[in-house]
Amino acid sequence: QVQLVETGGGLVQVGGSLRLSCAVSGRTFSSYSMAWFRQAPGKEREFVAAIRRPNSDTYYADSVKGRFTISRDGAKNTVHLQMNSLKAEVTAVYYCAGNSRKPNTGALRSPRAYKDWGQGTQVTAAS
Repeated sequence: QVQLVETGGGLVQVGGSLRLSCAVSGRTFSSYSMAWFRQAPGKEREFVAAIRRPNSDTYYADSVKGRFTISRDGAKNTVHLQMNSLKAEVTAVYYCAGNSRKPNTGALRSPRAYKDWGQGTQVTAAS
């Protein structure tokens, strides 16, 4: 049974940094493409970043490019999202998602491209 567990959320200062992690079990991690999405209150779930197997190509939403970094740790079956220079709009529930089937470049920004989802972790910008 596949399980994705996000950790690392919390309260963060605008301009600060935070690292989210997503631990994966029940899947062959080496062939698992993954992504981060976020959903702010009253808004649709939106794409943040993806890392696609087998070459670990990375993709980012324009709004986070240059500030966020997605990476994977094969030894720990974990994907990370390093978030720097955080803005107030960072407040959202962050979800990691995965699929053993490699999503097409044109589709990987859609939630429909991912079969497996975590429960989410809350990130809140301190006012």
